[in-house]
Amino acid sequence: MNKNISQYFKNKYQTLVLISCLFAVVVVGLGAYTRLSDAGLGCPDWPGCYGFLTVPKHLDDISVVAKNFPGAVVESGKAWKEMIHRYFAGTLGLMLLGIMLYSIYLFKNKSLNSAKLQKHITPLKLPIFLVLLVIFQAILGMLTVTMALQPLIVMGHLLGGFAILTLSSLLYFRITSKPITGESTSVIGYFSWCLCALVVLLIQIALGGWLAANYAAPHCVGLPLCSGNWQQTFSLLDVFQLPSASSNYEYGVLSSEARQSIHLVHRFWAMVTATVIIFVAIRIWLQAQSNKIKNAALLVAAAVICQILLGGILVYWQFPISIALAHNLMAAMLLISLIRLSYYIHKIKESTAKIRLKQI
Repeated sequence: MNKNISQYFKNKYQTLVLISCLFAVVVVGLGAYTRLSDAGLGCPDWPGCYGFLTVPKHLDDISVVAKNFPGAVVESGKAWKEMIHRYFAGTLGLMLLGIMLYSIYLFKNKSLNSAKLQKHITPLKLPIFLVLLVIFQAILGMLTVTMALQPLIVMGHLLGGFAILTLSSLLYFRITSKPITGESTSVIGYFSWCLCALVVLLIQIALGGWLAANYAAPHCVGLPLCSGNWQQTFSLLDVFQLPSASSNYEYGVLSSEARQSIHLVHRFWAMVTATVIIFVAIRIWLQAQSNKIKNAALLVAAAVICQILLGGILVYWQFPISIALAHNLMAAMLLISLIRLSYYIHKIKESTAKIRLKQI
């Protein structure tokens, strides 16, 4: 295979994946902004807005809205936030579909393929899974609107966005990462530690999604814990209580006590999450020999510290949207950085296993 041709397709593929990662960050941010600005029902239907591809504004369009959606009032500001989020999400879906088709093309094209290219440049399972995940995410997006922000659906939609972002990033790490040299095998044992830290972090993100879906943020305003007699009203049963059936879940339907409990559990688990991740990152940094692993571990620790600070500022300043949005995005960055560290250690583990196998 011509080396220049191989490099050309490799660069194009990497660029496409990188752009999809950046788009995924934007989509997650727009989704969070839409939710935080109470624009989740800016368009009561899906995938359009009051039956249109854009927000209706002309008199003829408004008359159609009045006929098809009796009593509805078009709030253009909220509707545009919702539609812009959908436009970007749809574009991301098309990009991931393009990545999948491009992967299949490179994988099957005999003139461009080789064993090395097939394995490292054109992974197939991850792009295919990403497309399936996007389809599922679109269904959740539809249900989010049609079920009037039912908290379980909203939380699932949030987690789906995080999953697409992190798996897109993992795909980028796979096709761009180079062998890590000068690293001892002692760091391999920390791969299971990284997986444990990932599980702890995913639970925390899910709790954050549950908090957001139930509009529980303003129900705990003290630092480090809620002000008032929260000990008398706190209940774990309330945290996992499913909201009663409602025609509209916007602004939340649970009691103030239940939402305060949800917020408190999110804070409690945040302490556990920060402790576990920082401990794992420091241990890896102390044990690692290559600068690549050390820097990856430091990035994880720095992301945790930034997230803790943002959480404190968010409560202290009474939940401004800008800080809440930064808190959401930093959670995504923390997850990506931890996955990156885990992947690097996994690569060392994989390379070590191959060397041992050859020696046998």
